[in-house]
Amino acid sequence: MALNRSWKVSLRNPLLGISHRLLSEKVTEKAHEKKDACKPVEKARIPISHRDKLKDAKRIMIKFGSAVIIQDPGKRIAMSRLANLIEQMADLHHQGREILFITSGSVAHGRTSLSAKTRKDLAKLDKKPAAAVGQPGLMYLYNTLFTKYDIQCAQVLVTETDIYQDANRKVLKDVLHKLISLRVIPILNTNDAVLPQPELPCPTLCKGINLKDNDTLAAMLSSEVGADLLIILSSIDGVFDKAPDDPNAKLLHTFSKGNKKGIEFGRASSVGVGGISTKIDAALWAVDQGTSVVVANGMISDALKTVISGKKFGTFFVPGNTCNDDTTEKVAADARRASRALNLVTPDERAACIYKFAEILDAKTAQVMAANKKDLEDAKKNGLSQVLIGRLTLTPSKVKALSVGIRQVAESSKTILGKVVKRTLLAEGLELSQITVPIGVLLVIFEARPDVLPQIAALSIASGNGLVLKGGDEAVYSNEIMKNIVDEALKTIKCEGAVGLVSTKEEIADLINMDQYIDLIIPRGGYQLIRFIQENARKIPVMGHSEGICHIYVDKDANLEKVFKIVNDAKTDYPTACNAVETILLHKELMEGDFFSELCCGLKNLQVKINSGPNLSKCLQFGPPLAKSMKKEYGSLELCIEVVDNLDQAVEHIHKYGSSHTDAIITENHETAEKFLQKVDSACVFHNASTRMADGFRFGLGAEVGISTGRIHARGPVGIEGLLTTKWLLRSQCAHTAGEFNQENGPKWIHKPLPLNCKNS
Repeated sequence: MALNRSWKVSLRNPLLGISHRLLSEKVTEKAHEKKDACKPVEKARIPISHRDKLKDAKRIMIKFGSAVIIQDPGKRIAMSRLANLIEQMADLHHQGREILFITSGSVAHGRTSLSAKTRKDLAKLDKKPAAAVGQPGLMYLYNTLFTKYDIQCAQVLVTETDIYQDANRKVLKDVLHKLISLRVIPILNTNDAVLPQPELPCPTLCKGINLKDNDTLAAMLSSEVGADLLIILSSIDGVFDKAPDDPNAKLLHTFSKGNKKGIEFGRASSVGVGGISTKIDAALWAVDQGTSVVVANGMISDALKTVISGKKFGTFFVPGNTCNDDTTEKVAADARRASRALNLVTPDERAACIYKFAEILDAKTAQVMAANKKDLEDAKKNGLSQVLIGRLTLTPSKVKALSVGIRQVAESSKTILGKVVKRTLLAEGLELSQITVPIGVLLVIFEARPDVLPQIAALSIASGNGLVLKGGDEAVYSNEIMKNIVDEALKTIKCEGAVGLVSTKEEIADLINMDQYIDLIIPRGGYQLIRFIQENARKIPVMGHSEGICHIYVDKDANLEKVFKIVNDAKTDYPTACNAVETILLHKELMEGDFFSELCCGLKNLQVKINSGPNLSKCLQFGPPLAKSMKKEYGSLELCIEVVDNLDQAVEHIHKYGSSHTDAIITENHETAEKFLQKVDSACVFHNASTRMADGFRFGLGAEVGISTGRIHARGPVGIEGLLTTKWLLRSQCAHTAGEFNQENGPKWIHKPLPLNCKNS
């Protein structure tokens, strides 16, 4: 029986259950319809623009290159690698994603089988019979592997007529949609056994692309079925600017049309028919149709999972014509360049830029709240903890407070740079001065809190520093609109790029070692993040704190009304903040009478969970549960109460279990208070005040870039002054040299301090 070769469904596959006769009838029926130009009727789709959003891809087209599944040399199937890939696809399928699968390898597999039978040279075997032999073998293998995971698959072989002829393409598209709806994974391939030689004219939909191989087939079908993501797995790590075997080749993590002009193409795979040039053309075409594309190395274990996770793996194709270098490095390089321009603008211009920033933030409060709402919806959908949701939430009053703080920063920016901190007359006609200058480029990594971005951006602009920000994935929409507001303000002084934003966690590993661009790292987040930065940033100094274990010592001479007021604020005002109290130390004499029970009742009424320290637990027959650790940052409505004998024992406890962040004493005995203030070795030490007072805005700094518990450079809340360093300026009127001071008749050292009343003497 002569079958229409336009497309064939494997008739021996019982999983498909669709007869060729019915399909042929549909094709015949459509062939009698009026032949109109192929016009897209669906709304234009926008591809995913950030890697961290790839995890949201619902419909995914996956293409295996021949080199991925064929073991070379030998040209046999790489069974362990193929099994790993099928397992990953099965995991994605069981997550509820819709998977379509395009496989190469039938020609190579068929040639191997024929060569074993006929003892002919592989290269001399004709491609078409080799494909015919290889196709059923591959399908049997895939069917066996998918059956292990209780997944049905179906083979669909495609030729040019199925793409270029409207009626055929409509049938193909309908069948693919039906298979997807039945939770069947379509396995597609070009029917190389009967692929016609001449190219058919392209309809409008396929303008700009021809069906050459499985790369172009993957792009075309991704567009047809509305795939969110196309993953092209090859034997190389992605797209390089030169042939991958060139020692000077650079992997391009992002790619757009603008990159293509600078590419030097190498040779094609030894087992496939396509090359990197074909992959690039297919990927760029697919992106234009609204499908995101990643080209990656399928020979690496867990390649599919790595792509979906959003990690910096392979080459991610993005829309537009701009030449995309390594995005991370470009952001850092731009920040370095723009920071030097920012340092040269006048103080009044810097201040005006920051005022403009606050003005735009006020005007766009509604847009900020709308973006934050999206983040909160995603956070709840993804099951984020209430602690993180609390940090993530913005309110109109918070946005207003931000703009007020930004305006304070603007005022202080007018006098902060170029301030003379020391002047010395070294010798007659030789004057040395030391002035304040920016550190350079800051890398600030923060989690969840979108209010951090505008604060730090304002401080960086005021201090003349470039800034690279890595915000939390939870706040992607909020961070994006805040960054756009900053960019709008920076345009007024022509310093675009001074503040950059990167989007994925994987970029952190690159940035923390870019000492050619980054001068200081300031992590703001949880313990694990900060420890990771401190342990892995080998070349760049890190400023910050790893934990916020804050204590309040309630002395025997404390005013109990003040205790209730301060403890209430320190724990419940913002429980997730790093300056919230975590441990209350009570003088043992306060255990006599009703104070302890009243304190516990008051905390419980505020929904605060109480844990006991070891000493307190011994004092009570029935009381709060024993704390698992005395060195714990709860970050929620939970704390620990412990009993101490005296001031010295309280100080010893703080030094042993605290984090040198903020600790306070409540007492009416000023002598005891002064001893506490002197003895406690923390960045912030308070008397009769809430630990929540440890804040740059409350300290009058306008805003803070973070709180540092280190001992080098800034400590405590870090404002503008903490973002500055100094440089020495030496001015000579007589062409001084070092050697002449050793001569008998040479100049003499004076080293006379001069008053600081001149900025540029």
